Amino acid sequence: MNVIFAVVFTAAAAFFLIRDPNGFLPAMLSGGEKAALLGLNLLAVYCVWLGFFGVMEKSGLAQKISRLFFPVAKKIFHTDDKDAVYLAACNLSANMLGLPGAPTPLGIRATERFLAHGNSRAADLLFVLNATSLQLLPTTVIALRIAENSASPADIVLPTLLSTLISTCAGVLLLSAAHRLRRKK
Repeated sequence: MNVIFAVVFTAAAAFFLIRDPNGFLPAMLSGGEKAALLGLNLLAVYCVWLGFFGVMEKSGLAQKISRLFFPVAKKIFHTDDKDAVYLAACNLSANMLGLPGAPTPLGIRATERFLAHGNSRAADLLFVLNATSLQLLPTTVIALRIAENSASPADIVLPTLLSTLISTCAGVLLLSAAHRLRRKK
């Protein structure tokens, strides 16, 4: 991937240098400045939500929510492993809050536990739920819209909720069909 990115960047830079040599350096500096500012904005959003999750975990609230989620998760993931369900619940709740990078370690640990118990269906389902990522509150997209001075940055909530709900349902249905086909073979 790095090679592809380097080739595309080099080709674009060469084209820009030929087309507008005087505008190349100001455009590079302006783009770098915007990227750094956007990175700081996203860092602030991630710090708030990761701090929130840290407080939830240390206070025991995450464990209580996981216990509430356990009967449903037990049926969804077909498992009695409380640790795997806890990790999966935390992973899915972080995804629902629009934090794409934060839940990854939790999802990996939950998947490892599912696979260690021979529950590949649960691991597959967790992967599909992460990939389709139902978004109740797309905080990252809202932060991006705020950073770009959107007049109404939260207008994205309903369309995001609907589109991710549809993609999640489609993903789960496709996974279910794939598992049925696998069992028939």
